[in-house]
Amino acid sequence: MHIPVSVVIPCYRCSKTIHRAVLSVVYQTFSPREVMLIDDYSNDGGETLNALEIIKRSIGEKIKIEIVALEVNNGPGAARNVGWDLAHEPYIAFLDADDSWHKRKLEIQYQWMKANPQAVMTGHKSKIVIDNEYEELLNEKIVSRRVTRKSMLIANQFPTRSVMLKRDIPYRFQPQKRYAEDYLLWMQIVLGDSPAYFLDTALAYSYKDEFGMAGLSKNLWKMEVGVQDSLRVIFEEKKISKAAYILAITFSTIKFIRRFFIAHGYLSMRRSVLGSRNS
Repeated sequence: MHIPVSVVIPCYRCSKTIHRAVLSVVYQTFSPREVMLIDDYSNDGGETLNALEIIKRSIGEKIKIEIVALEVNNGPGAARNVGWDLAHEPYIAFLDADDSWHKRKLEIQYQWMKANPQAVMTGHKSKIVIDNEYEELLNEKIVSRRVTRKSMLIANQFPTRSVMLKRDIPYRFQPQKRYAEDYLLWMQIVLGDSPAYFLDTALAYSYKDEFGMAGLSKNLWKMEVGVQDSLRVIFEEKKISKAAYILAITFSTIKFIRRFFIAHGYLSMRRSVLGSRNS
């Protein structure tokens, strides 16, 4: 069964992971009508574009696949905007090239949004997968909650790989913003009083340790600067008061300090384990 959903995947030097991501779309119980693969000027000797072309040739008969090669690298937000603007279907679902979905993700999320037309955006839980082992079982009853303004200021409630939204909403990712660009957009939607909901079930997967060298600790400070910049934009757009802005900045800083020590503790432990193995 095909449903009116366009899947947008920004691609940057992702030749080793993009096949897994696209296959998780192909094997959905409800298939999207199109997949937009946006190469964000990977500049890797053609490896990423070649991988995308191979995918299109091998999978294109099952799902319509569009490849767009950008001439300038502007970051994942700008690449998602291109796919969003070119998409034809009334619903957009985002997936990153190094992540994947549960096979029932589109079925569950689309049916929920169709049954709740007031929602302009939904997201859901995501799991970190180690050694490609993950649980496929889902609870039959899907519990949902409306995401509040307060909860969005406390923390980003939506992993990008989990988001489905209505194509025609008057928002986009901020071009050339490379850190917390997703958080800014989700705040603009929720604080703009557009109904957004969170589904309490894990329908997406990430393959990076949260605090490993491939995860947050590598660019921890840049991520925090991106979050604080997003809060500044929201304040300047008069979507929150000065008091709420100061509280949000303070809370974000406290979380950053906590993550910094967790990350470095994790890395010290990991180096210790690797050192004992090599000795």
